[in-house]
Amino acid sequence: MIDLSTLSPRASEHWEINAIIDTALCVGAGGSSGSLADKAIVRNAQEQLLIPGSQIKGRLRHECEKLARALGWQIFYAPVATELCPNPGQVCSQFQEIYQVSGYKGYHCVVSQIFGDPILPSRVIVDDFICTTPIEELAEVFRPGVTINRRRRTAEENKLYLLETSPANAQLEFKGKIYLQPRFESGSPDLAKPLIFAALRRIYALGGSKSTGLGWLHWQNLPTLSTNDPIWSNLDAKEYLANRQVSVGGAA
Repeated sequence: MIDLSTLSPRASEHWEINAIIDTALCVGAGGSSGSLADKAIVRNAQEQLLIPGSQIKGRLRHECEKLARALGWQIFYAPVATELCPNPGQVCSQFQEIYQVSGYKGYHCVVSQIFGDPILPSRVIVDDFICTTPIEELAEVFRPGVTINRRRRTAEENKLYLLETSPANAQLEFKGKIYLQPRFESGSPDLAKPLIFAALRRIYALGGSKSTGLGWLHWQNLPTLSTNDPIWSNLDAKEYLANRQVSVGGAA
């Protein structure tokens, strides 16, 4: 259970980041009314185009999981609740002690300690990224498509649809912020910043139909870490566990 009184009223850090769309963006949902498109692009109450913060956060978590797993950390898979809240038999012995968080039951991997799980609240809050281009300068663009039968390798009959997209190659700028709450008290290192900063650089496209060239982007104002930051020495799981064992042994 999340106790709201224990949450920090203010984020410890935040970063304002710009996403520049290099092609055309298609982020939306079916069933939209008042539009010719079967899948209209998402807009806010002021009719500005936006990229939902939940989509960016989901992509960030996915990339952080891949990076942390490559660095030797045991990562619990999202979004399966039974795997995000493992029992002691599912957690490797070398991680059992450091994956416990003060005040919260169970085990929580380094990514769960950043993005949360069914027990642990998330430390990361992501704004919706809003397009800065005035709406009167954005023309409605509809891209036709057709459903393909993968088994027969032919187009399905009566399956023509329209996607609403942003104008192609317009270099539209979307602005938003990422907030990071203070860390939890645990035995594992705080890898939030290096993982998030690296994960952002691994996201090259957002939205639907990425394989057909939609949603490709690049970032501006990405945050960085100093090369002298001591957190770099904690990224490798084997090295961190070895140093921790030496430190604990020396203290004993």
